[in-house]
Amino acid sequence: MTQSLNTIAVGYDGSEPANVAVRWAFTVARQIGADVVLVHAVGLLSRLEGPSVSPDLLASVHRLAAEVDLAPSRLRWHVTDGDACSVLLRAADEPIAADLLVVGSRGQSVHAGLLLGSTSLQLAERSSIPLVIVPSGRDAS
Repeated sequence: MTQSLNTIAVGYDGSEPANVAVRWAFTVARQIGADVVLVHAVGLLSRLEGPSVSPDLLASVHRLAAEVDLAPSRLRWHVTDGDACSVLLRAADEPIAADLLVVGSRGQSVHAGLLLGSTSLQLAERSSIPLVIVPSGRDAS
């Protein structure tokens, strides 16, 4: 049985590893006609002001979508309180109901077994849907 990919959830915090992951997710979404949900977790300090997306993050996402010619109508945001891992794990459930989860790798080690950041490692261990961890750096382009 073939499962179609209708919704791709991608973790986004504005970092360079997240930009690499978003660019990858946008390219795949354009190729297969999927929608992309940008998942942004806000912590305690951000919660005081209410969950929202900064103008800088919005501008970065629109620039990345334009780079790969992905229609803005295929994008939406999901901003919620919580730690990144928990928020991303919930992307498999409603209201997102993602078919694929995409994150960047923040690992800084030169050792191959330690290239994953703590969030991507936890997601790899616990995700109930397929997960793509997009490497950053010179090998990711």
